[in-house]
Parts: sequence; structure tokens; C-alpha cells
Amino acid sequence: MFSCTFSCLPPKFLLLLPHWKRSITNLLPSPSSCLPIQICHPQEHYTNKTTTKAKPSSQVSIDNLTSTMASSSSMPGGGLKRSDSIANMMPEALRQTRYQMKGCFQRYVSKGRRLMKNQQLMEELERSVDDNLEKTKLEEGFLGYIICSTQEAVVLPPFVSFAVRMNPGIWEYIKVHSADLSVEQVTPADYLKSKETLFDEKWACDDNSLEVDFGALDLSTPRLTLPSSIGNGMQFVSRFMCSKLSGKPEDMKPLLDYLLTLNYRGEKLMISDTLDTVNKLQTALLLAEVFVAGLQRNTPYQKFEQKFQEWGLEKGWGDTAETCRETLNCLSEVLQAPDPFNMEKFFNRVPSVFNIVIFSIHGYFGQEKVLGMPDTGGQVVYILDQVRALEEELLQRIKQQGLNVTPKILVLTRLIPEAKGTKCNVELEPVEHTKHSSIVRVPFKSDDGKDLRHWVSRFDIYPYLERYAQDSSVKILEILEGKPDLVIGNYTDGNLVASLMSSKLGVTQGTIAHALEKTKYEDSDVKWREMDQKYHFSCQFTADMITMNTSDFVVASTYQEIAGSKEKPGQYESHYAFTMPGLCRYATGINVFDPKFNIAAPGADQSVYFPFTQKQKRLTDLHPQIEELLYSKEDNDEHIGYLEDRNKPIIFSMARLDKVKNITGLVEWYGQNKKLRELVNLVIVGGLLEPSQSKDREEIEEINRMHSLMNKYLLKGQIRWIKAQTERVRNGELYRCIADTRGAFVQPALYEAFGLTVIEAMNCGLPTFATNQGGPAEIIVDEVSGFHINPLNGKEASDKIAGFFQKCKEDPTCWNKMSTAGLQRIYECYTWQIYATKVLNMGSMYGFWRTLNKEERQAKLCYLQMFYNLQFRQLVKTVPKLGEQPAQPVGSAMPGRIVPRPKERRTQTRIQRIASNLLGPVLPASNFSNDTA
Repeated sequence: MFSCTFSCLPPKFLLLLPHWKRSITNLLPSPSSCLPIQICHPQEHYTNKTTTKAKPSSQVSIDNLTSTMASSSSMPGGGLKRSDSIANMMPEALRQTRYQMKGCFQRYVSKGRRLMKNQQLMEELERSVDDNLEKTKLEEGFLGYIICSTQEAVVLPPFVSFAVRMNPGIWEYIKVHSADLSVEQVTPADYLKSKETLFDEKWACDDNSLEVDFGALDLSTPRLTLPSSIGNGMQFVSRFMCSKLSGKPEDMKPLLDYLLTLNYRGEKLMISDTLDTVNKLQTALLLAEVFVAGLQRNTPYQKFEQKFQEWGLEKGWGDTAETCRETLNCLSEVLQAPDPFNMEKFFNRVPSVFNIVIFSIHGYFGQEKVLGMPDTGGQVVYILDQVRALEEELLQRIKQQGLNVTPKILVLTRLIPEAKGTKCNVELEPVEHTKHSSIVRVPFKSDDGKDLRHWVSRFDIYPYLERYAQDSSVKILEILEGKPDLVIGNYTDGNLVASLMSSKLGVTQGTIAHALEKTKYEDSDVKWREMDQKYHFSCQFTADMITMNTSDFVVASTYQEIAGSKEKPGQYESHYAFTMPGLCRYATGINVFDPKFNIAAPGADQSVYFPFTQKQKRLTDLHPQIEELLYSKEDNDEHIGYLEDRNKPIIFSMARLDKVKNITGLVEWYGQNKKLRELVNLVIVGGLLEPSQSKDREEIEEINRMHSLMNKYLLKGQIRWIKAQTERVRNGELYRCIADTRGAFVQPALYEAFGLTVIEAMNCGLPTFATNQGGPAEIIVDEVSGFHINPLNGKEASDKIAGFFQKCKEDPTCWNKMSTAGLQRIYECYTWQIYATKVLNMGSMYGFWRTLNKEERQAKLCYLQMFYNLQFRQLVKTVPKLGEQPAQPVGSAMPGRIVPRPKERRTQTRIQRIASNLLGPVLPASNFSNDTA
């Protein structure tokens, strides 16, 4: 395999304040906080490529440590220097507890080579100390916290290598000798090599194994430094622009050049070519400001358009004298002495985005009768609502800019001739409740050039994407009569096609992951061979790395989606450094401190999802249908099971039937909890009812399990299982009818990137219980506006639901209070208008940002071009096209059955409880070579 290794190391992360417990607690992020953003030059994050040790000259052995070291490093009273790292502090902490820790490390290595997870590490630590006083001292000390912060450890006797995550996005890798307890700091690449040894030792030892380091190409790009700043990329970008555009005429040249490129179909906007120097522009701005100051505020632009043109100013400044004056003033302030506020305000007014292309390729994308189809869920609803909100915001901005321009938003998806009763075989379909937005469907092509007629699983889609990107580009250029201003990808396939198009046409690219499969399945990177024949993760993870690194900005719905929580890495963060033994080692994949990451939470369509208390808007004509859907006692193609006691409240869940959504997990919790079954009925909406009706592998398994659980726990009479419902308007009324029963919504997913159904349910006034793994943990304030449940502990979750309904039985006002609090939370934080404003601001800001980083971007695109052609294209050949026999992955054993993260784990260990108390809750080459931006 070819080698592409660059010299790049991870950050040397620091503890900043005197008391280690207090410093760590203070550094932990609060997604709702608005702490200032600190700009750090990228070189501060890197050290030399050679292994960094606690002492430069040799390994630090406990036997050689002197008593002059800061012995208090393992206790609250000690003083930590800014330059301290874990590797520097750990030797002294080990020295103080030498006897106990030797016993602990002997336990670690006693079972030979293995990969140990956090739970195992803490359990072994607890067992290694018998004396309760010593155990408490150890657990409350620095070492106890380090073990709590370790995500995993590689045991290669006599060494144990730890991957320590002290804060979101902040990792340090250390290696400890189990005999003499010497400590060595290692690079991510060296840690990954140790990990690879457990799975493919020959490949791990091969100096020519493929190692990719995308971070090496970002050395000149500044980074955020505070975990609490992650996801605030636009704020950072505006500050960086200010630091680069210092106010001197020569430094403002990039901004002037950018403004000179603004046009709509060849018609100049804002400034003409006569204003070709900064001084000329400033003079024109001064004259125009003085002029409009003497006009009535609401004077239409047309009244003074000719005067502006005499000064070299074109349309786009505003529709009235007042809006023109505000925009002129913003630019004048930026040219004089740029500050972040005026910089961001100005770019929010720049007329740079009119035509948007959104890619959502897999599944059945449509406006009706698609929800519940394979690979088709909340993402479709998200995009349709997104399009409506973006168009409304675009039209408002264009009017305020004083332009007579018709924007267009195109949603590019796949045309499926065998459409199963949907409109997925219609090439062009207007988006309902919009004026200028359409769904454009482009077919997949077979090798002989014919349209592929059948649905293709999202896991098998990769052989068709490159041709699809080419065909889509032709169609888009034809419809728009030019290039789009912004392309936005969704999920892995949509993001890859967006990357190919963005790089080819030189337009700004936004990325929305929705869900990254690597985080859904435990150890799916190191065990990729066992899963590749079924899921083709080799292609998917490679495509994800390409799209994340080509994108100009990334839109995430929550902080957790990017950087996780205090205890668990986020979806994107898990791609910082990882390995796929035998395939590729990512020494640096994606850095969540990159300013491309932004949080923009979506909302729900409030014309569909409104509170159950708004009686005048209720869709009473649908009630007979919903009555039959919920309560008829006949089993048919639409539903099975029945509800014997109609007076009970209903707990309700609606999702796709797959392992990660964990609907069968909820059914099992319900079946096992006698108290919960006494208090409420259970209604499930999801999937198909018989395995013979489905072609989706996971769905078939989950259908079989649903039937098995219903029989095992004798649930008929207490459960209603309804086939996936595609009528969105009726689904909204269904939520409200559940609320009429004084019920609740339950979202039990093992992981949920955002949780659109949570937003929908809360909009309708339903008290909501949602997974604490992912975005819902941010949407809901636990026990204030809803409840968090742990999907890995079914008994605890079901007891929590039962406890709420018991309280409501005793005090009915409890239900009303929670319903009202959930609605208040939605209105404050989760609306589509806020979302659309943020995304369009990103399109404008990052459009200029890419011009400021043109050279660095071009270098990275060349690297990605090579990676795409030499790696991804080869991997695509292992994915069988429709009708072909699957190819066996190179070097793989017989494929094993992939399983999601375990549903049941032990409850918190003693160390975890102590830590919680201390810290609080816890295309072809050419597609990458024509970028002119």
C-alpha cells in the first residue's frame, strides 16, 4: 500500500488552573454557555513527530523520581503549571500510590493482549485495592480521574496504552510500563499502531502501511481552543477575518476582490469595476452615506439608483434609503477598523446566495407516502422543512437587498422507476408551500447506461455515486442556467456527491451528517473486516473523511453531535484519530476545534405540529381514522395487537425499525416492567408488520424480534403495533390524540444525532422521555422540560417512565406542568426561522472565508484528490452492484454479524459515581482540481 504520512502531532493539552479538580470541572463545556472564543495559532497544538516523553532524556521511572516534584499533583491542593500534561503529572501520582497501582496494572496485563473499555478499566481498579480508606483516596485522586477519563486502553504486556479524553475534543495518549510504572507520552499514530497489533499485527508493523494525516494540511489555519467554543465557527471566522483584514488598504484587497466578483447572471452587484482600489471604494461609500442621510428613511432605492451608479455603486445595498445607509455604514466600519460584529453584520447583508442545491440521495425522497420506507425517515422531513424555511428567508433577504431576483432551491435525489406507489419516479416535483423550490430526481445508471429501476440500500449505494454526481451536475447547470451559489449535502452519500460537485464547480459547500455510522456500531473501525460484506464501512468511513475535509462548513443540530458530552465523544470527534487495520490509519481525521463546525438546531413545521390544546385548529375529521388506528381489536395489514383498557394513558414511539432506533428495546422494557404495564398502554408506529414485506436486512431482524417479544411477554391487550405512517398531517394529529389520553412520547434510541420526533412531540404538548445518548439530551432539560432516559439500562428507563405516571395519577397537575414546560423550551430554542438565518449566514461568510484560504484549500484538495482516486475508488470496486454477487473483502475472515452497542451494561461503578459528584452530570481527479474559489 502507498504511504502518505505527514508530520503532525495532536495537541499537547493543558490543565490551566491551580486545583486539578476545579480546573477540569471549569474546562468542561456547557453547550448553552456563551464563553469567549480564544484564537490559537495552529502550531501551538503540535509538537515534534518523535515520541514525546515525560522527561526529554529518558522514560520517567517511578524508581528514579525525586521528591522535589510537585507531590500535590494528585490532590486538590497542588499547583499545576500551564505546561503540565497528563504524562508530566502521572509519574508522581503513580509514585504516591505505587503499591496499589502495581497491583492494578498487573490485573490489566494478566489476561494478555486485549482492548479494554472504560468500564473494565474502572472495575479492575476497584478490585485492585482491598482497604476501603486507600480505595477512597485512590478513587478521589488524580489517577482515579484519569482512569474515569480514559475511553479505552490497549494492553500489550508489559505496556498499557491509554486514550485519555480530559475534555470534549481534547485527547492525550500515554503508555505505562506495568512493572516499573514508567510513563511515556505517545502520538495518536503510535497509539493506533498499538491498537492495530491486536487485530492485524503484520500490518501494524509495516512501515509502508497507509497512514493519512489531514491535520498536516491545516497548519496555517487557526483553531478554537476552548471546548465550550466548539460549534461556534461563524463567530470565530468573523474574528479571524478581522485579524487578517487589519484595516490597511493593502490588507483589504481580498475583500475588495471578493466584492468585485458579486453578480447575478452577469449583472454586477454592490460595486462596479470602476471601484478597483480600496481608496476609491471608501470615497464612494462616504459620498453615498452623506447622500442617503438626507433622504427620507423609506425612500425607495429606485429613486436614487442613478446617483449610486455615478459613484460606482450597483444595486444590492438595500431596498430603501435606511437599509442602504445601514449596509454602507457596516462596510465603512469594516474598511476603517474591522470588528467581528460589523464583519458578521455586513456579510449577513451581502447578496451572494440565490441558488441552493441540496443533496439527499438514498432512500425514497418524497412529500407523501415515503415515511417508513427503507432508509427513509426524519431526514426527509428535515430537508423539506429546511427548504421551506430557507426559501422564505431568501425571499425576505432579496427584498431587503432591493433586488428583483428569483431564487431557486433544488433538492437532488434519486429517481426510482419502481417507486412503490410514491412519486419517486417523477423527475421534477415542486416542493409544496414554496414558490421557487423543486425536487429534482436523477436516476442511477447501470454499466450499460440504463436507468436502475429498483431501490438500493444506503450501504450498497457507493458504486453509483460518481456517475450520479456527473449526471446531477449537468441537470443542475441546465435548470439554474449557471452554477449554484451553495451546495449542501446530507448523509454520507449526499455529502460525497456535494463534495465532488463543489470541488468541480468551485462553489461553497455545507455538510450535514445527520448520523455517522461509525458511532452507531461499537468498534466498527477496527472490526471493519467482519462487517464490510454487509455494511461496506470501508467505503462509508472513507467517504465521510473525504467529505468532512472538503466541506467549507458543517451544520450540526447539537453540541453533542460534534463533541459529545463530558463522558462520551461526539459523532465527529470520534473521527479525530482512528484506524481500520489492514486498510488505513487516520493519524488526524477531523478536528472538532476547526472553525467549520456550527450548531443550527432545526424546528418542526408548526402548521402541522401544534399543541393539542389549540382546539380550533384540531383536525377532527381525522379522528375516526385515528380511533380505528389506535383502538380497533382486529389485526390487519395496518396494525396488530390491541388495547384492552382504553382509560389508560398511552406511551407512544414512532421511528424506523432498526437496531439503533431501539424500538424493540422499548417493547422489552415495557414487557418486563409490571408497574409500567399497570399504568399505561404502549403504541408503536414503525416499520412493516411482517418480515416477508421488507427487503431491508435490519428491519427484517427487528420485525422478527417484535413478534417474539409480543409473544414472550403476552403483550396483546396492552400494545398496538402500527405500520409506519406516511401521512405527516395525520401523524401530527396522532401526537395530539396521544396527548388527549394524558400520555407521553418515548424516544429510546441507542444514539440519536438530533431527534426530530422529540421536537414534534414536544410541539404537540406531549411530555417526552428521550435518550441521553445524543441530541435529545440537549433538546430536553432533564426533569424540567422532559426526561432523559438511559437506553443502555432498560430497567432504570422504564422505572423512570412508571414513576412519572404514578405521580400524575396522584397529582394530575404534574402532567400539565411538564407539557407546558416542553412547549416553552421549543418556542425559545427550536424554530426553523432561526435555523434558516444561521445557514444562509454561513453560506455568505464561508464563501468569503474560502477565498482567504485559497492556497491552503487547493493543497488540501490535491491531497484529497489522490486519496479519492487511489483509495476510495478501489474500495468501491468491492461493493457489488444490484444483481451482482458480493465480493469478499481483501484479507477478511468470514463476515461476522454486526451488533450495535450493547443494550445493557452495569450501572455506574463507585469511581464513576465519585467522578459524577465531583464534575457534575456528566469523483475523477478532475473533480478535485477545478476549484477556482
